[in-house]
Amino acid sequence: QVQLVESGGGLVQAGGSLRLSCAASGRTLSTYTMGWFRQAPGKEREFVAAVLRSAGTTYYSDSVKGRFTISRDNAKTTVYLQMNSLRPEDTAVYYCAADGKAAVAALIRRTGRYDYWGQGTQVTVSS
Repeated sequence: QVQLVESGGGLVQAGGSLRLSCAASGRTLSTYTMGWFRQAPGKEREFVAAVLRSAGTTYYSDSVKGRFTISRDNAKTTVYLQMNSLRPEDTAVYYCAADGKAAVAALIRRTGRYDYWGQGTQVTVSS
């Protein structure tokens, strides 16, 4: 069992930055593909970014590419999401998730792929 806890959310003005962290307890994250998702009010949960076990391969949604960076520190069992140039449309609850199966690029953006989820952290971007 992997327990994930997100932190680092908050209120920021448009153009600002935040760094989200996802800490794991129970097991090391080194064998998991890690993803970040977000859910805005009234909308479905959507993919934001993912990083494979080796940390050498990352994936981003088109809406955040070039502004967000996902990284991982397997030794610290922590995954990060650095968010720059934030926009009001980035406002959402952000969730981290872990997938223990062999990575399949075509499936990495699907919420159903992931086995474990954190409780989420709120990010609010004011205009």
